[in-house]
Amino acid sequence: MNSRVLRYLTVLQLLAVACVILLPVAWMVLSSFKPSADVTAYPPTLVFSPTLENYVRLFETTPFGLYAWNSLVTTCGSTLIGIALGVPAAFAVSWTRVSWPATLTLLARMAPGTLFLLPWYAMFRALGLIGSYWALILTHAVITMPIVMWVLLPYFDGIPRSVLESAQVDGCNAWVILRRIALPFVMPGLTVAAILAFVFSWNYFLFALILSNSDTKTLIAASFNFIGEGATDWGALMAAATLIALPPLVLAFCVQRRLVSGLALGAVKG
Repeated sequence: MNSRVLRYLTVLQLLAVACVILLPVAWMVLSSFKPSADVTAYPPTLVFSPTLENYVRLFETTPFGLYAWNSLVTTCGSTLIGIALGVPAAFAVSWTRVSWPATLTLLARMAPGTLFLLPWYAMFRALGLIGSYWALILTHAVITMPIVMWVLLPYFDGIPRSVLESAQVDGCNAWVILRRIALPFVMPGLTVAAILAFVFSWNYFLFALILSNSDTKTLIAASFNFIGEGATDWGALMAAATLIALPPLVLAFCVQRRLVSGLALGAVKG
C-alpha cells in the first residue's frame, strides 16, 4: 500500500514539474497561431481559429533567413572553438590535478556578461571587427568553452590512470594520448558538451545585441525588434520565439538517447 501511494505521489510530482516546464512552451506555440488581438486578450481565448498571419508577417517584414544563417554561423563557430579549447583544457586539468584553471573559467562564466561587454566593444572597435562574425564567435566562445571543459572533466577523471600511463610508457606524447586513447573514452560526454554549448550560444542575447549589425544580427537579437515603446507585436514575437526554439529542440530530440546516457554516465563517473 505504501509503495502504491509513493508511486502515485511520484507520478503527480512529475506531472506538476512537466506542467510548469511545458505550459509556457505550449502557450508560446499556441499564441503564435492566434490573431494578434487574441494573444493578449483577457481572459485568455482558449478556443480560436488558427492562423498563419503571424508567420507570414514575420517573413515579410524581416529577413528571417539571414538572421537564422547568422545565428547558425555564430553558434557553430563558437561551439567548435569551445570544443577545440575545452577538450585539451579538461584533459590537462584532469591529468595534472591542477584545478585552478577550471575554477578560473567557471568564475569567468558566472560573471555578468556586462563586465566583458565594454572592454570587448572597445577592443573589437579598434580592430574594426564590430558587426563581424568573428566578434560574435569569439565572445560566444567564452560561454561555450567553460561548458565543454566542466562537462568533460568527470569523463576524463573516469579514465583509468593506468591506461594513460601505459601509453606514456610506450612513448606516446600528450597529444597522441588525448587523440587516440582519451577521446574515444569521452565521446558520450563530448556529445553532451557539444549540445549544451550549442544551446547556450544559440540562446545568448547580450553580445549579439551590441556587437552585431544589420548584416550579422542573430535571431535572438532580431526578435527584440518586435518590442516597441508604444506597442508590441506579440503575435509575430511568439512566432519568432517558436521558430527560434525549434533548432535546439530538434537537435536534443534527435540525439536524446546519447544525451541522456551521456549525462547519466557523467554523473556516475563524477
